[in-house]
Amino acid sequence: MFRRKNHLPPEATYREVWKKGDAATKASFFLMGISQLKNRQWVKGTAYLVSEVVFLLWLIFSGTSALRMLSNLGAVKTKQVVFDQAQGVYITKLPDNSVLILLFGIMALILMVAMVVLYIANLRSVRKLYVLHREQQHVPTNGEELASLLDTRLHTTLLMLPILGIIAFTVLPTIYMISMAFTNYDAHHPIGFSWSGLQAFGNVLSGDLAGTFFPVLGWTLVWAVCATVTTFFFGVLLALLIESKDIKHKAFWRTIFVIVYAVPQFVSLLMMAQFLDLQGPLNNILLGWHLIEHPINFIGASASPLVARVTVIVVNMWIGIPVSMLVSTAIIQNLPEDQIEAARIDGANAFQIFRAITFPQILFVMSPALIQQFIGNLNNFNVIYLLTGGLPMNNNYNGAGSTDLLVTWLYNLTFGQTQRYNASAVLGILIFIISATVSLIAYRRTNAFKEG
Repeated sequence: MFRRKNHLPPEATYREVWKKGDAATKASFFLMGISQLKNRQWVKGTAYLVSEVVFLLWLIFSGTSALRMLSNLGAVKTKQVVFDQAQGVYITKLPDNSVLILLFGIMALILMVAMVVLYIANLRSVRKLYVLHREQQHVPTNGEELASLLDTRLHTTLLMLPILGIIAFTVLPTIYMISMAFTNYDAHHPIGFSWSGLQAFGNVLSGDLAGTFFPVLGWTLVWAVCATVTTFFFGVLLALLIESKDIKHKAFWRTIFVIVYAVPQFVSLLMMAQFLDLQGPLNNILLGWHLIEHPINFIGASASPLVARVTVIVVNMWIGIPVSMLVSTAIIQNLPEDQIEAARIDGANAFQIFRAITFPQILFVMSPALIQQFIGNLNNFNVIYLLTGGLPMNNNYNGAGSTDLLVTWLYNLTFGQTQRYNASAVLGILIFIISATVSLIAYRRTNAFKEG
């Protein structure tokens, strides 16, 4: 799949740098930045040295404690009433805040990894300086090093802030969530909790939550497939219809359908929830036309699970079709006319042209986008939460309704009455595994991947 890169051997090994380097070079193996300072690279050397000093001070006064407490997430797990002999009174001793202990412990691990990366960068810089001196080449000055940050190393400068943002707002929360799955953090252990291994995974896959997980997983997959296929297929048909030669005012019709997409999604969903209510306009219209004898409960608490699920899929079509229409329109407008004209000359009708030329090329271009759309539907929170709220409820489920997806069930377990935070973390991990597996398998089977 991927070609192995041929890496050139380094111009000097670290063993050679240590043996043949000067005192400043050897000192840089222990105190970062010394070699850079000796070569008058003041900014780089100072940055390395200050980083190491700050890290060592943090490790001594705070980091070691954070790492040590990470092993047990705090010694005191429950509220205790103890007698203070000095004051001669009983005092209440609160349990250790395991949430903060876990957070600070993970931050400490990330800082240590970052320090290792910085140390490696320092060694590479030291090796580079050694090679330049050995080969009697020009050593960049402090001004040249700073100027390179806006020239040859501009990519490093521009990527620094995004990388820090990813670490702070993506890597840290992800590791924190994964770690939570291996604890007993729930409503019974709201403050002081401990490591519990794979117990939470067992509860979800084979324990008391298994009877909810597998049915909800099945409905989630059915929903994701139906939501993706329907919006794609009808979006393509709508684009073909608008782009047909007999249709006039094409821009007007495209604008009409795009308005649906332009309106914020939560507004459309809340409007549709009111429209489909038991006492809503749709039931009143159907009753007024004598098409039904009794109001239909589409999405209420007493609605049929099948009716509610079909309703959710149909409403999602209303929201998702304009997106597929826009993408399909751009592809249709760029289709080679010579192929279509040749097919017509050979006697192919409109359906045959669509099946053999138009649809395969649309599918070829949109396959990666369809996979992305499928994964987005697996994690589609807004449609379920704003339209049905998971209703109707299912007595056989634990904290989930008949229309709940895995992601909305995760929300219920976190903010509902059960508050099983560790199970929620497990669901997050399982959702990621399912999404990643489906994405990789589906993408590798697309023609876009095989021919690209």
